[in-house]
Amino acid sequence: MKPNLSASTALCLALATPGFAVEKAEVLDNYANIAAAKYADSLTTAQELQTAVNALVAAPSAENLQAAKDAWLAARVPYQQTEVYRFGNAIVDDWEGKVNAWPLDEGLIDYVDTSYGGATDENSSAVLNVIANPTFTLSGTEIDASAITTALLEDTLHEADGVEANVATGYHAIEFLLWGQDLNGHGDGAGNRPWTDYASGDACTNGNCDRRAEYLVAATDLLVADLEWITAQWAEGGDARAELMADEDAGISAMLTGMGSLSYGETAGERMRLGLMLNDPEEEHSCFADNTHNDHFFNGVGVQNVYMGEYVRIDGTVVSGPSLSNMVAETDADLDAEMKAKLTDTVLALGRIKTAAEAGFAYDEMLERGNDGGETLIMGGVNGFIEQTRSIERVVAALGVAQIEFEGSDSLDNPDAVFQ
Repeated sequence: MKPNLSASTALCLALATPGFAVEKAEVLDNYANIAAAKYADSLTTAQELQTAVNALVAAPSAENLQAAKDAWLAARVPYQQTEVYRFGNAIVDDWEGKVNAWPLDEGLIDYVDTSYGGATDENSSAVLNVIANPTFTLSGTEIDASAITTALLEDTLHEADGVEANVATGYHAIEFLLWGQDLNGHGDGAGNRPWTDYASGDACTNGNCDRRAEYLVAATDLLVADLEWITAQWAEGGDARAELMADEDAGISAMLTGMGSLSYGETAGERMRLGLMLNDPEEEHSCFADNTHNDHFFNGVGVQNVYMGEYVRIDGTVVSGPSLSNMVAETDADLDAEMKAKLTDTVLALGRIKTAAEAGFAYDEMLERGNDGGETLIMGGVNGFIEQTRSIERVVAALGVAQIEFEGSDSLDNPDAVFQ
């Protein structure tokens, strides 16, 4: 976390680690159990998305496209709660870009509106349109894309030419293929891809419907496979769990790092404050589906899950156990109460954004310059995340954890740099 929030980004604390009645190993085991449950739920909902996508491709219709969209939205609920595992767990952070990278230059994948523009100096593949081109040249090599496979997406297209915006896989590539571009700017409405983009014969719109279906199926199959892999890493005997448990102090540090980094630099900064500063609907995390309000809300819930040591699964059952809250309460009951209150305040602020969006005040409308109501709602979430990060810093000190560095964001730490 950057200097405007605390005296130093790195909290180098020469403190003796206090003893706790709640064992660190128990807290870490519960944290790993919750990770396993969250990723298992993410896998289950991705498999349901896969079923819906296969039904759409087999029998294209407005109803089947809507069913696939609904399945995508449902799949985001457990997944967004896992993002708090990213920053402290290298195995998650190294993997995450395959499934949740954003923003993306969607012209790499499919047709785009003429207002989108063309190739740029930064990205020569910005309008490659793989779906329309069975062969193309990439990095000087001719690519045979006559069959759109998971290998083509993962090994050739994703982050092609080393450009992070060349996102070819994951939730947001699938989102684009289901919704299409959101051309409404700050106006009402999400993307409006017609179901006939997957139709056959003369009913096909915008060409290459069979290849578009191939891409959608391949991207969804790959998402399921990636989630199967990460779920196994958190199971008993999995590498993520083993790495976490190998060093208890480092494990507690990983928990707090994830909480602070997702709260501060990632969500408050890069996902919320930056978009508001730029007044840019393209800065939405789920810009095609207009689902950004839920992305932010469930990120906030995910941070709360880690501190409280509790997660409500998609089937309504609860995974819970010894927690950071228990540890802090032993050392400083007032700080524990403060931390819980800050987490609740943030979730409530994010809930207000969610409620407003679901009532028709879309997140991209909130981002419009001069929309005071939208700015107030978004800044309520931003400030909630900032305030809870201050309390997370105090928790770090109370638990005697050393050398924590939270992710920062120019939007919070050096606003002038955003416009340079």
